[in-house]
Amino acid sequence: MSKTNWAVDVSHSAVDFSVKHMMIAKVKGSFHNFEAQISADVSDLTTADISFAIDLSSVDTRNGDRDAHLKSADFFDVENHPKLLFKATKIVKTGDGEYDVTGDVTLHGVTRSETFEVAYEGSGKDPWGNEKAGFNAKGSLKRSDYGLTYNAALETGGVLIGDEVKFTLEIEAAKA
Repeated sequence: MSKTNWAVDVSHSAVDFSVKHMMIAKVKGSFHNFEAQISADVSDLTTADISFAIDLSSVDTRNGDRDAHLKSADFFDVENHPKLLFKATKIVKTGDGEYDVTGDVTLHGVTRSETFEVAYEGSGKDPWGNEKAGFNAKGSLKRSDYGLTYNAALETGGVLIGDEVKFTLEIEAAKA
């Protein structure tokens, strides 16, 4: 098959994350505004062109004060660095519909190569005749690698905020 352009259906997709809090629990959140450019043969993603952008001001941890702090210069500094960007550079098939997708992540003015696990979940036509495809991705980033080092020491030892941020993406895309 040849490559087809796919448009992310944001209303049927999600970008979620979690990070350790006080070394004993996790804080979870989501980004509500994101977009992607995907050109792919869904039966073989190894030749796909994938780029992704997350609007960091759309962060939602269900706590307005925390969200405002995350948007501030202590963390994302959305005034100067409004987006997290990803551009795939290498895609390796690891199993049936499973891939390691390596690409350049740009966050907070720093660009680093990262690898994520991506799975093709299948495709089909919706009730209106539109062809849809489903994907999920998971991975993690060390926030300190991107200059996001804000933290506080705990009286009992350790730190308030973990360095590793884990995330999952559930993507439904429509053939463009």
